[in-house]
Amino acid sequence: MKSTGLFRKANPAVAKAFHDLELAPREGDVLDAKTHELISLAVAVTTRCDGCITAHAGAAKKAGASETEVAAALGTAIALNAGAAYVHSSRALEAYQSL
Repeated sequence: MKSTGLFRKANPAVAKAFHDLELAPREGDVLDAKTHELISLAVAVTTRCDGCITAHAGAAKKAGASETEVAAALGTAIALNAGAAYVHSSRALEAYQSL
């Protein structure tokens, strides 16, 4: 992505820190690459990061994730987003009732 390259040139220290942060969860090989990428893709959907979706969809495919596995991970992301809306809706009603 061109814009991330522009940022990397403008602020190399933060770009390096971000890159190191991306690599940190991979240390120790606790999760295999496919599992890591499926989780990353689901999180990217819940955070609505288009660049992350593109990067992790490609990495998941490269790591051997099937379309069925990707769809299952995305289904989990959808369920979690709905769950977050449900919980926050309850909090909104609590706030309304407290006024």
